[in-house]
Amino acid sequence: MMASNSSREVRGLTSDDLLALPAAIDLDTANRALMIGRSTGYGLAKQGKYPVRVLKLGNAYRVVTADLLKLLGLERPQSDGDQVGGGSERHGLAA
Repeated sequence: MMASNSSREVRGLTSDDLLALPAAIDLDTANRALMIGRSTGYGLAKQGKYPVRVLKLGNAYRVVTADLLKLLGLERPQSDGDQVGGGSERHGLAA
């Protein structure tokens, strides 16, 4: 007999899932990425002890994805148009 997947079961996210996330995510998604339960995650956020920066927007918590990726040792691949620095050369403003 196979165990059924409970809707309350905590499931982690793959590297591809994490790298596809938007700039900020809800606390439940961050909890899944860190494989911590909902109550634990919300408790840590309320106490200011969540392992990454948490933004409180009204009644909602949001986690900055870049901070989460850094904690997990992941980086988003840079596209050809992305440059570290000001990128002034791209706009014809080179000195």
